[in-house]
Amino acid sequence: MPKTIERSAQRVRSGAAGAVIAPRGRGSSKVQVGRAAPARNGTAAARNGAAANRLANAPAPGRRSAAAEPPTTADLWKRLRRASDEKPSPASEARRTELRNQLIERFYDIVRFTAERMRLRLPAEVELDDLMSAGLFGLMDAIDAFDPSRGVKFETYCTQRVHGAIVDELRSMDWVPRLVRSRTAKVERARKQIEMSIGRKPTDAELAEKLGANGEEFTKLTRDSRPVGVVSLNRKFFETDSNRDVREIDVIRDLRQQNPMELLQRDDLRVLLTKGFSRAERLILILYYEEEMTMKEIGATLNLSESRVSQMHSSILARLRAQIAHRLKEI
Repeated sequence: MPKTIERSAQRVRSGAAGAVIAPRGRGSSKVQVGRAAPARNGTAAARNGAAANRLANAPAPGRRSAAAEPPTTADLWKRLRRASDEKPSPASEARRTELRNQLIERFYDIVRFTAERMRLRLPAEVELDDLMSAGLFGLMDAIDAFDPSRGVKFETYCTQRVHGAIVDELRSMDWVPRLVRSRTAKVERARKQIEMSIGRKPTDAELAEKLGANGEEFTKLTRDSRPVGVVSLNRKFFETDSNRDVREIDVIRDLRQQNPMELLQRDDLRVLLTKGFSRAERLILILYYEEEMTMKEIGATLNLSESRVSQMHSSILARLRAQIAHRLKEI
């Protein structure tokens, strides 16, 4: 045992300064010789200690500190109530506006969902952005009037307010009175019920019996239930591959205009079928079918008797039938 201690002491004396001797275990007579770290100056030690403190107090990776976490919805409602109870001032109004804007951002999805669901039952000319704009005003009113102390979920209360705001906007945009709309819905419900029961479209008598209206009342009810529709000519008719969409005004049909191709085909067909007819026979066809003159008037025009005109007309029809049967493939 003394020899072991002596050898250890010699190694300590021959080693670097600052060597330490520590027992390996409690109750053991053996010692362990280790080399101590070189001494550092006070500035470096203080700097390393501050860095260690920062590392120890830093939050775990992937987690945000409590100060950086956004406030909960309940906290926003409490802050908004406190700001509303404060004495009116520019600072309190600014805080109230900021809190309300944060609540609008959190519940804006309710406005979009309600507007998209209502858009499915509306005409194509109603824009989704207009519905969402009206629903946004409903959301703002719901935030101002909501009282969290009543124990009602804001989502349930807000949905009804947003839906009502959109309906009010649609009614203000509609030029047809509400009475006409209600009568139209009443007639359509009765018509659908009869169709489902009998499997066909109902007659006016069956519809009047279903509605419980007499002749004059039913006439007035059906007349009021068919208002004149208004369609915008700038409404999109269908989409194309190009940047410019086709509008209603681009495809509207003018019934007063005649197709030049149809006129040419009609003239060619007339020449083909009347080939070999005399001038009097062509005049009989033109005066009778185009000018809608009687046989007597045609006879007075051509200096022929009415019976002669009728006889020639029958002969012309027989020859036309033969021409059509012969040239059916060409036609």
